[in-house]
Amino acid sequence: MQLFREKEAKKLDMDIVIHSTLIEGLCIAGKIESARDLFCGLSSKGLEPDVRTYTIMISGLCITGLTSEAENLLIQMEEKGCSPDNYTYNTIIRGFINNNETSRAMVLIQQMVEKGFSADASTTELIVHLLSKDEVDPALLPLIK
Repeated sequence: MQLFREKEAKKLDMDIVIHSTLIEGLCIAGKIESARDLFCGLSSKGLEPDVRTYTIMISGLCITGLTSEAENLLIQMEEKGCSPDNYTYNTIIRGFINNNETSRAMVLIQQMVEKGFSADASTTELIVHLLSKDEVDPALLPLIK
């Protein structure tokens, strides 16, 4: 019986990897509605999104300019007990910055730092670029160190 449970657990792990890959492909292809449908249908298949799946969906939403929906998904993620990681925060922060929503990005940078994460190289580059154009408060500079 134990071996059966282990095989089932590995099958579920594999299924979420496959679904995450499909969702990512749909997002890259610009088919955000199809990606959203697949993502929302995971629970009906007995699957729970993991941090990678959530991050992929958040990235797809940001790329298509749906930053409010991406932020709501970040909140939902945490409510469902899946903690965002460094990559998740950097993904949504870059999404806000790329969609000219710097004040929302700065709030998330503060949250990210409070949780012990830091900006990665591409996020830092975007923040430095904004600082050079005087588009953000220079007091935020210590946050990216």
